[in-house]
Amino acid sequence: MHWLHARVVSALVVFVLALPAAEAATRQQEIDRLVTKYNQLRQFNGTVLVADEKGLVLKKGYGQANFEWQLPNTHDTKFRLGSITKQFTSMVIMQLAAEGKLSLDDKLTKHLPDYRKDTGDRVTISHLLNHTSGIPSYTSSPTFFANDSRDPYSVADFVKKFASGDLEFEPGTKFSYNNSGYFLLGAIIEKLTGMTYAQALQQRIFGPLGMKNTGYDVHATVLPKRASGYQFGPGGLVNAPYLDMGLPYAAGSLYSTVEDLYLWDRALYLDTLLPAPLKQQLFTPGMNQYAHGWVVHPIMLNDGKTELASIGHSGGINGFATLLIRAPERKELVVLLDNTARGDKLMDLAAGVLSILHRIPPQQPREAIGEVVMATLGKSSVAEAIARYKTLKATKAAEYDFSAQELNRVGYQLLGTGRSADAIEIFKLNVEVFPGDGNAYDSLAEAYMKSGNKEQAVVNYRRSLELTPANANAVEMLKKLEAP
Repeated sequence: MHWLHARVVSALVVFVLALPAAEAATRQQEIDRLVTKYNQLRQFNGTVLVADEKGLVLKKGYGQANFEWQLPNTHDTKFRLGSITKQFTSMVIMQLAAEGKLSLDDKLTKHLPDYRKDTGDRVTISHLLNHTSGIPSYTSSPTFFANDSRDPYSVADFVKKFASGDLEFEPGTKFSYNNSGYFLLGAIIEKLTGMTYAQALQQRIFGPLGMKNTGYDVHATVLPKRASGYQFGPGGLVNAPYLDMGLPYAAGSLYSTVEDLYLWDRALYLDTLLPAPLKQQLFTPGMNQYAHGWVVHPIMLNDGKTELASIGHSGGINGFATLLIRAPERKELVVLLDNTARGDKLMDLAAGVLSILHRIPPQQPREAIGEVVMATLGKSSVAEAIARYKTLKATKAAEYDFSAQELNRVGYQLLGTGRSADAIEIFKLNVEVFPGDGNAYDSLAEAYMKSGNKEQAVVNYRRSLELTPANANAVEMLKKLEAP
């Protein structure tokens, strides 16, 4: 009798143990199916890592790391990170604060004495960290990518030429996302450590955490398992334009793997890199939910009612789009590294993955209408592409993703290939379909400006500003366009 009882109990134990294992396998399969669907629709091509408090849930590559040689993405493929770099820059700045080498209230000129005093005396390190400095961001200049992004500069020369403009607003009064601010933080790191930015990160973060596959991306280096960067043009995938990697610098020049970013995520739950009070400061949001190199905001899961507290950051750099989302309550992590510049779908994919972790059915991706418009543009006129869009919107609205960003993406792809007149027609269609979208007017204004039509550029920047008063880009462009 006792023996029978013991057998029943042990069977129960085995059954209870088997349940979580089976559930974990099911979740893993469900996430894999979701990512595969995104990959089949050409909305994600890269490597994924998902983890929770128990450890890894999924780690897998999808699509090609190099399309020319048909080399697949794998768990250890190296991707350019873009602005995910900023969280590493801010960590070193906070470490220097912990060591008493700087204070977040220090003026910029205290550590970079050659910086122009009239503005540098008003900007603090804290302003640089949370994008409230008012210094113009070099990537917002309409000529930067066309004229300067391929040329090498020393850090000091770059600061002088691109990160020392007149203030756009009084420091601390507004939020405006700013790559110049993080470039300056890199210069401060070099000044205070006596090392290059790359060496400082290696010694202070990558070495101690065992992040062996992370570093500063240098074009000339023969780097094993480096993914090639691509973007979509009217005829399909093309190689992304060359960028001198000295220019993104402390705002965006690192490369890494999903595995190394998992090591980074787990280290942030400990106090090995930074004392707890300063770490809390690192994650405390200022304006626009932006902390120091991190965005702190809730993510809505796919049931439309569950909100998940998260800290994360996205990145975008020629040919690459990245997203790292941490949900600390259950130590959940989603890392998405893409080498076809498809940043527009990463947040949707992350929300779907997190939904699965919370036992909520994920929203399935739909075919992007932008792809259909691009394919039509590759074969025929812009008028035919617009007609196709309108027909499908009238007859098959539920089958495609008709969000505003779809046409926006097409417009920018056309602008990037010099087809300004066609881009204007696509952006005009977007404001016709989404008359309340300030960003759609901002894009149309930019296309008019690039085609030399200042008058229409001004009209549309003004409309964008009416709809989105916080649009700092529109304010800046109007200042330039309306200057006597």
